[in-house]
Amino acid sequence: MKIKSPVSFILGILLAAFGGWGIMASNNPAKFIPLVIGLSLIYLGWRGGRTATIIMGHIIVTSGCFLITYGIYLLPYAKPDLAHIFGLPLFWGLFCLFGGICAIYHGFCNCVTCRSAGGTSK
Repeated sequence: MKIKSPVSFILGILLAAFGGWGIMASNNPAKFIPLVIGLSLIYLGWRGGRTATIIMGHIIVTSGCFLITYGIYLLPYAKPDLAHIFGLPLFWGLFCLFGGICAIYHGFCNCVTCRSAGGTSK
């Protein structure tokens, strides 16, 4: 079967691998969110679909808001090194928030609508 969105599929693999590594490397309960989002992106990249993209975008925005709140809570205990910044939930919350907004807009753009209807995009 053909992959409908190779970019989403590859980003999903990278995000799922990073989430899995984060679960093994730390005992932070928020690390499962990048893993779940990565697995969902793998599914969306393989399967495609406008409705699924819009629903996934809303779930990612909600998860991003949760991670931003949890990341702000953890700021007083943060270490100022680069690896710790990229591992904190605040960074991934902002990443999820903007990625979810992008997924919602992408669900309404012409490229997804034409491809799901069997046509070609411009």
